[in-house]
Amino acid sequence: MIKVTELETSGWKAAVRGLRNPKESWSKSDSGFVNGVYVIGQNDLKLMRTLIKSGSCERKFLRMIDVVCDIEAPLYWWKEFDTYKVGTVANSCSTMHTITEHPITMDLFSHDRLTEDAEGLMEQYIAIIEFYRQLYLEKGDVKFWNNVIQMLPSSWMQKRTVKFNYEHVFQWWIWRRNHKLSEWVELVEFLIKNLPNAAELILNLN
Repeated sequence: MIKVTELETSGWKAAVRGLRNPKESWSKSDSGFVNGVYVIGQNDLKLMRTLIKSGSCERKFLRMIDVVCDIEAPLYWWKEFDTYKVGTVANSCSTMHTITEHPITMDLFSHDRLTEDAEGLMEQYIAIIEFYRQLYLEKGDVKFWNNVIQMLPSSWMQKRTVKFNYEHVFQWWIWRRNHKLSEWVELVEFLIKNLPNAAELILNLN
């Protein structure tokens, strides 16, 4: 399970200007803002798609188009995401600081693909963690807090505000759109559908 909110993009004007620098073809650019939305013209789109197909060295303009959003996903998925160190920035909600502030219940975890018997076991396990949370609040003994932290499953949903760029989206579409973790599939599909011009730039390049 993955949730994406607060989606924003920036850098379009500079990226388009820059992709025409090598041949000083700025006069052929036909993109611009329409009612606050950056619309790519056919001339620029043709050049962009040519550069994208030419490889990472040529599609530098994609790295100039920034994306910022909030992503809420399980810890096991964040471990995969954290392999993308270049060009990404993230600020996360602190599990250490907030884990005991609210009741620990099933809706704080990703469990949408569990079998029925596994879900029942998980409910029992989470009830034990909640028991230790309440003990910590009652007695203030850090050993109960340690129980909560060290017993916490990797399906715990964590929110991060993340910055990346269209090159990342392109790479995720190539390498992750058929991934075993459905969170990757959901993320890629969401970004292609909801990011401005993403479908035009990334899909059907042949």
